[in-house]
Amino acid sequence: MFLLLVLSAYSSFAQQDQRISTIDYIEVLNDNFAETLFYYQNNWQQLRIKALEKGYISNYQLLETIPTEESPYRFILITTYANEEQYGHREKHFQGLIKEKGGLKLLNDKEPKEFRHAIRGHDMVKHW
Repeated sequence: MFLLLVLSAYSSFAQQDQRISTIDYIEVLNDNFAETLFYYQNNWQQLRIKALEKGYISNYQLLETIPTEESPYRFILITTYANEEQYGHREKHFQGLIKEKGGLKLLNDKEPKEFRHAIRGHDMVKHW
C-alpha cells in the first residue's frame, strides 16, 4: 500500500505542465504612455478576450512596470496557451480574430511605431 502511494505521488510530480507562453517587453516611445496603454487595452487585450472565449488561449496578462535604464520597458504582455497544439495554431487563430475585429483603434491618430517599441520577446516559454 505504501509503495502504491509513493508511486502515485511520484507520477503526479513527474507530469510536466503543458502550458506555453509568449512574453513581450514593450517600451513607450516619446512619452506616449496614454497612446500605448490605449492601444494595448483596445487592440491586444480585446483580441485576447475573444481568444479566451473561443478557447484559443488559456490566459493572458497585460502588466505595467516602472522602466529603468537597464530595463527600459513599461509593459509586459503575456499570452498563455494550454498546450503545444493551441500554441501551434496561434497565428491562424489571431489572424481570424483580427479580420473579425476590423481596423486598429488608435488614440490621437498616432501609429504604433510612433509610440511603442517591442524591446524583446520570448516564444515557447514553458511552465513548470
